[in-house]
Amino acid sequence: MNNYDIIVVGAGPSAAFLAYEVVQLDKSKKVLLIEQGKRVEDRNCPIEKLGKCTKCKPMCHITCGFSGAGAFSDGKLSLYNEEDDDIYVGGVLHEYIGVEETKRLIDYTDEIYLKFGADTKLEGVDYKKEVKKIYDKAKKEDINLVNIPIRHLGTEKSHELYARIEKYLIENGVEILFETTVSDLVIEENRVKGVKVRASKYAEDDNYNNDKIINGDKVVLAVGRKGANWLVKMCDNHNIQTKSGTVDIGIRYELPDKVMKDVNKYMYEGKFISRPYPFRDKVRTFCQNPSGFVSTEVYDNNITLVNGHSYKEKKSTNTNLAILVSHNFNYPFNRPIEYGRNVAKNLNALGNGNIVVQRLGDIYRGKRTWEEELKNNSVEPTLKSAVAGDITFALGYRTMTNILKFISALDKVVEGFAHPDNLLYGPEIKFYSNKLAINNEFETSIKGLYSIGDGGGLTRGLMMASASGVQTARNICKK
Repeated sequence: MNNYDIIVVGAGPSAAFLAYEVVQLDKSKKVLLIEQGKRVEDRNCPIEKLGKCTKCKPMCHITCGFSGAGAFSDGKLSLYNEEDDDIYVGGVLHEYIGVEETKRLIDYTDEIYLKFGADTKLEGVDYKKEVKKIYDKAKKEDINLVNIPIRHLGTEKSHELYARIEKYLIENGVEILFETTVSDLVIEENRVKGVKVRASKYAEDDNYNNDKIINGDKVVLAVGRKGANWLVKMCDNHNIQTKSGTVDIGIRYELPDKVMKDVNKYMYEGKFISRPYPFRDKVRTFCQNPSGFVSTEVYDNNITLVNGHSYKEKKSTNTNLAILVSHNFNYPFNRPIEYGRNVAKNLNALGNGNIVVQRLGDIYRGKRTWEEELKNNSVEPTLKSAVAGDITFALGYRTMTNILKFISALDKVVEGFAHPDNLLYGPEIKFYSNKLAINNEFETSIKGLYSIGDGGGLTRGLMMASASGVQTARNICKK
């Protein structure tokens, strides 16, 4: 049985940056990252060549592998404005370490990204007056616009950058187990002792009984959104304390670049937030991809979700973005991940295992979209494997009402946003809703067990997940 100072479950951005910072602080520490998927250079999604999702086994190349699901997004690093007195994007890291310390942490983390080849250009900083006009226009419609500097890596450039980080870690003594699943945590007398592992190909084999134990003084859960379901299971099995979480459910919206040209030019990504009547739920845009491509990603039990990519060199003529509605539950039902999974299952069933796409105008007309209508639509879908249908059958009245009211309001800010030929893909669901109870050093109710990144509800997005890894390395090493 091996013994490590730090074992990290997952090898996404939070894990990679934790390992990087440990190398800087104390190279003598033995660090192990355990990753379900493959090396970043071996991650290839077949949909690029085949035009359809083949549901890769044993793990989806989009959601699993070194650098996590973020590497197959468009690779945006969200920063902050100097004048901001709060952190408006990226989760709740600042609630644990303070706003000013979070800013310093973002600066430090950003320098690491630059060191490994991130684009030096910042989006969203050169058009203050133009952005202010859009902001004022949105305010009149009860929509808040958050504009912060963004460093755009691009999907293909993200792979290259994270490959360099992967190589750096291995060359500096960090061990990484690829294609390996953590089947359980080893906890004795409320203290973590290590993990049980098996090859990923046996991940869902309930009869497999040859798990190996790896001992570790500290175990860090950095499982990302892909690991949210696994995290629920661990919390239930080991009585790890959690807090009430939120699940974001919505759609991926695709429309012409020409409609979004001002937002794309002045901000690259505009973050619009509103609370439409009658429910007053939080509705927001997320992960905007100018000249991008709608994509799919597969989670546990073959649940297929929609996402979006934006490349540095490969371009479409469409912009896609998520429109997400935040749902909170309490007594007698407080299983947000379970709720989201059920929505996804029903929509997947309607699409025969595929993403469902529908024209906005057809929703208003109370009808489904047919394949022939999609072929003649002025907005050509970039996700060729999507199946024309009716997402309103499964998305839910409350969610759908929020989305339609939001689109209508935003059309008064961005003319053409509610054009009937614009496309809605479903489902898009963010599984970061199992929020673990952690202290200011990110330690859970189990001694020596830490939780960071998106999976445990601490962060949302590449930059903040990476920053949480850096901070956790500092927290552990100072002990």
